[in-house]
Amino acid sequence: MSVLDQLESWPVATCAAALVRGDELVDTWGPTTQAFPLASVTKLLTALAALVAHEEGTLDLDAEIWDGATVADLLAHSAGIAAHEPTRVSDLRQRRTYSTVAYDLIADAIAASARMPFDDYIFEAVFAPLGRQHRPFVSSAGAGGVASVDDLVAIMQAWRSPILVDESTLGRARRPHVPELAGVLPGFGRHEPNPWGLGPEIRGNKTPHWTGLRNSPTTFGHFGQSGTMVWIDPVADTTLIALSDEPFGSWASAAWPALADAVLLL
Repeated sequence: MSVLDQLESWPVATCAAALVRGDELVDTWGPTTQAFPLASVTKLLTALAALVAHEEGTLDLDAEIWDGATVADLLAHSAGIAAHEPTRVSDLRQRRTYSTVAYDLIADAIAASARMPFDDYIFEAVFAPLGRQHRPFVSSAGAGGVASVDDLVAIMQAWRSPILVDESTLGRARRPHVPELAGVLPGFGRHEPNPWGLGPEIRGNKTPHWTGLRNSPTTFGHFGQSGTMVWIDPVADTTLIALSDEPFGSWASAAWPALADAVLLL
């Protein structure tokens, strides 16, 4: 019996998952080659492209690209930008203000600097080097990605290890940016602080949360409103990916932490 058999009871039409320990794929469940809309899990793809762009000199993480905010500020939701419009809703670096349009601004800046559409850039900089053969975006660089579990196994390995970028760049991205900021974690309320890296949300000591009580505070990842989630726990050296076609709701708030705790109990 597999711990991933829990997915059988999820109230979804279709779902798929993978469990990775270190760099070993130890278990899968469901159609792992099927592409699912990622919603905000897309942000991890765009963020990884931004890290590559930083290292190759296309777009520096510390470059100011919107009203005094740097690429790093936009990635970590510390720019004070609204969720879906490029307007300011709080002062720079004063609170964690979750924004999807921030990632579109980053994608536009990369495209302008690289002189190619962002869809082409992310394919050439991220997907093709990881052996993936399709272009991941259908719309927004903050929430419009489409990918399979198999795709995300490769993507999350690049977040775990210096496959595409140097360990120092990964380390920066996986640490909280302006760590003291408070703010709302969508779906789970306000947290003080609400740590966020350059792309990944960082668990810290947030409760309630979409990961499990057994996850270490250094756990990082993302979830999406389309019913998708991915995380890496560096302490356990464990990666969990679960994609579904059922929008995020109370079912996910209960099912995802339960699966995480079961996985980490093994």
